[in-house]
Amino acid sequence: MGDARASRRGPLKSAVPSNIVSPVRRCSRTACGRSAVATLTYVYADSTAVLGPLATYAEPHCYDLCAEHSERLTAPRGWEVVRLTDGSAPARPSGDDLEALANAVREAARPPERPSAPGGNGPRAADQAEVGRRGHLRVLRSPDS
Repeated sequence: MGDARASRRGPLKSAVPSNIVSPVRRCSRTACGRSAVATLTYVYADSTAVLGPLATYAEPHCYDLCAEHSERLTAPRGWEVVRLTDGSAPARPSGDDLEALANAVREAARPPERPSAPGGNGPRAADQAEVGRRGHLRVLRSPDS
C-alpha cells in the first residue's frame, strides 16, 4: 500500500531540486546570480552594443544582464552603446493627463451643436464639408474637392 501512495504524488513533490535549471533568467556575468533585467546584443558590423529590455527568450548570441551590470556597461574603445528604453512599461499618469482625459470624455459626451447660418436657411458653411458622423468623430470632405 505504501507504493500506491508514492505513485499518486505529483511530479513537483517527487522532483529533485536543482540549482542548474531555474525558471528565472540570471545575469550572464561570471559569478553573478542576480535576476536579469536587460539583454545585451553586439552588432559587430556597426561597432555597436545594444542594451534593451529583457528579450522574450534567451538567444545564444545575446547576454542577459542584471540591473547593476546593465548600468555599469561599457563598450570597447571606438564602439557606441545604444540604450533602448522599455516601452512596454506603463507610464504613470500625471494630474494633467487625467484632467485631459476627463475633458476629452466630457467633450465626447456633449451633444453636437447645429446652429443655423444667419437668416436661418441652412447649416453653417463649415458643416457643409462634413460627409459623415459617427459619435463624436466626423468625416470631412477634402477642401480640394
